Amino acid sequence: MPALLLTNARLAGRPDRPVDVLLDDGRIAAVTPAGAPAPVQVSAVPERVDVDGRTVVPGLWDAHTHLTQWAMVRQRLDVSAATSAAHAAALVRDRLDRAAPPTGGTPLVGYGFRWATWPDDPTAAVLDAVAGDVPVVLLSGDLHSAWASTAGLRFLGIAEHPTGLLREEEWMPASPRIVTVDDAVADALVVDAARAAAARGVVGVVDFEVADNLTAWRRRVAGGWDGLRVRAGVWEQHLDAVLGAGLRHGDPLGDPAGSDLVTQGPLKVISDGSLNTLTAFCFEEYAGVAGPDAHGILNIATDRLAPLMARAHAAGLRCAIHAIGDRANSLALDAFEASGARGSVEHAQLLRPDDVARFAALGVTASVQPEHAMDDRDVAEELWPGRTARAFPLAELRAAGVPLTLGSDAPVAPLDPWVAIASAVTRSRDGRAPWHPEQRIDVRAALEASADGRPLDLAVGGPADLALLDVDPLALPAAHDDAAAHDPVALAGALRATAVASTLVAGRWTHDAL
Repeated sequence: MPALLLTNARLAGRPDRPVDVLLDDGRIAAVTPAGAPAPVQVSAVPERVDVDGRTVVPGLWDAHTHLTQWAMVRQRLDVSAATSAAHAAALVRDRLDRAAPPTGGTPLVGYGFRWATWPDDPTAAVLDAVAGDVPVVLLSGDLHSAWASTAGLRFLGIAEHPTGLLREEEWMPASPRIVTVDDAVADALVVDAARAAAARGVVGVVDFEVADNLTAWRRRVAGGWDGLRVRAGVWEQHLDAVLGAGLRHGDPLGDPAGSDLVTQGPLKVISDGSLNTLTAFCFEEYAGVAGPDAHGILNIATDRLAPLMARAHAAGLRCAIHAIGDRANSLALDAFEASGARGSVEHAQLLRPDDVARFAALGVTASVQPEHAMDDRDVAEELWPGRTARAFPLAELRAAGVPLTLGSDAPVAPLDPWVAIASAVTRSRDGRAPWHPEQRIDVRAALEASADGRPLDLAVGGPADLALLDVDPLALPAAHDDAAAHDPVALAGALRATAVASTLVAGRWTHDAL
């Protein structure tokens, strides 16, 4: 990689100190006052690029994605705005009116519906009324359920179903019919999605695609993958292959002498469901729900989870445990303690104060998706009444010293770190008043939680993964301390609209609008 000198740059929060940033061999070789000679020798005369006073920050990471699903969703019908089953069906009808239906028995696939608080029930009959014999399958916003027309059910291989709404274990076995495509198609869509992510300053993702990620990413590396850094998670059903290959956390998945952009990521396990499907596992019952599942659903008991985590830990892997309900989070922490494993709880959406302290004591990372708070605020108030002060407790986690990483869970939320940062900082979206603003964190903390542990001042010797911004996010009005409480709506809008001029991965341009 040729040497590159970025001149006339500024570090975040330091507008009065222009700097030059020297990149060489994929690393940050030096950060010096603008115009000062570099204190190191480089491999060749560097190319000089005047960045015209733009702010340079470490490239941003999304710590929780389902990358192929996000790539596919970008091509699908968005029904996330639906406020009822009838509204969602109307969106399907409008789509069928605007364009010819899919051919060859292929279903019309939509995504993003959230039915838990709808006034009417999502049934096959509701979709049949607008789609007729056209197969329709809509994926829920949290991916834990799907809603199908009668023809859509037949496409999924389901002859009969009492409602057409498939939840959790009903949906997961049928999901491959919708969530998988030909390898060549998937790979092309992922390349396109990576370009879009780079345009938002993203240099890396953790990919929890429910698939054989070892095979998929080795194929992509062999095909010349160069879009983003990727940590490829592994699911229990594919763990033997990863362990058999002797892979530890951070090992390259391609040729060891070649690219290190794609590396082995953590073991992913789903311990409970989600709020919107009433399956997140909680200590208290969901409001208005009775019966054996009124507390939600636990997918894996601790006496099975802990040995699985211990096996992965002994082989050098980290663990990433999905837990949303407060009881699921408590049990996940029990499993971390029992197994000695290192890693993260994914989501950590509802927590008891004692378990916040346990996160810190065990050194477990809270891998959180702040935009989910904006998606779930209304349903949380309805289903978790009196508990929402403990939902998405980012400020409490940070104050306790718990490591935080931000992500999207794309396609559940957009793969855009500025969306996550805005929600973490303001707890506001769409002009609404902040939701539990006492749990907001400041812009610096949110940026740090999106930078994969890299310092905002740039670390010499670190990877040359950078984003160049048109506006310094630390210089925005109300960006510090408690000032955001005075105008959170404006700050939320400004952060979401953050303009990224350029992105570099290992010193190579992956997005350049200079």
